[in-house]
Amino acid sequence: MSARGREVGNTPFNLVFKALADGTRRRILELLREKDLTAGEIAAHFAISKPSISHHLGILKQANLVSDERQGQNIVYSLNTTVFQEALAWLLELAGTGIEDSPAPPKNPLRETDDRER
Repeated sequence: MSARGREVGNTPFNLVFKALADGTRRRILELLREKDLTAGEIAAHFAISKPSISHHLGILKQANLVSDERQGQNIVYSLNTTVFQEALAWLLELAGTGIEDSPAPPKNPLRETDDRER
């Protein structure tokens, strides 16, 4: 089955890959891998507007790559690793290998320099 028709949980793969295609969104995912953050804390790492960060977070949420939870007056964002695991399993299946057969992942696969970052 093609990635277009395949789903990760309830999320179509095309939404996941669209979300991962942008360097800013990949950097947000890296930040959330370290710890849960508010939108303001995420924005502090970028030289782009807070509305732009909110837009990127919306795309990541739509792809189920991040989740959010209200904590008092703040909304805290966290990484959803389940979607990554399901997408990786599909990619390895496509390549004809299983997770146990796969080589060690690169040290930092999400990182790509983006001129808009600090």
